[in-house]
Amino acid sequence: MNSMQVHATRAFEALKSLLALVGIAAVAAWLILPLKHPVISLPAGLPSFSLTPIDSAVADASDAAAVAAAAIETPLEREQRAVAEYIAKRYRIADAAATHFVSVAYRAADLHRLDALLVLAVMAIESRYNPVAESVMGAKGLMQVIPKYHQEKLFEHGGDEALLEPEVNIQVGAQILREYQRRFGDIETALQMYAGALDEPTSQYATKVFAEKARLEALRAKTRKQTAQSA
Repeated sequence: MNSMQVHATRAFEALKSLLALVGIAAVAAWLILPLKHPVISLPAGLPSFSLTPIDSAVADASDAAAVAAAAIETPLEREQRAVAEYIAKRYRIADAAATHFVSVAYRAADLHRLDALLVLAVMAIESRYNPVAESVMGAKGLMQVIPKYHQEKLFEHGGDEALLEPEVNIQVGAQILREYQRRFGDIETALQMYAGALDEPTSQYATKVFAEKARLEALRAKTRKQTAQSA
């Protein structure tokens, strides 16, 4: 065998070895790829991400839970949730705090035969939903109750400092407002009395409360309409 044939034979053997290695690498890649996480294709412009089967199951369970919660939510609960979300956003308070204040306000309003939105509107004007607010006149809490004028109401709750507890403050504030409404016969005068501005001729305080209440009423009407449409 001459030298040219020897070189040709060696080149051929080298080529076969190279092709064999490429084949082995291809088979290995084919076996490994199915073990990787599937990639979700997204519309152009959005980043892709990997989602494991466990992630998918958790996401599906969360979606199902959300749907189930919405399905069993009563119209009143849906209204309160919408009001709380509005208050949290508008007054920049925690969602949990807004939800708690709204729940207590609805209970207090029901107990004292008031509109819950009126109670919430008073809280907005008085303290902007700050439960530890205190004025130079000594008014305390969410509804800015002045303790020295309402000692008999605070006695059963443990005294003046109880006004910094949202539940007590809202209950006492609603009770005071209801008493003024009964005394004067209309809510505008009751609000002016609540603010200590009974002789103020333009009723500025009551006007502010009514404006805030109107915003809440629009939200309530929208929520009730959506509830009726989804029924």
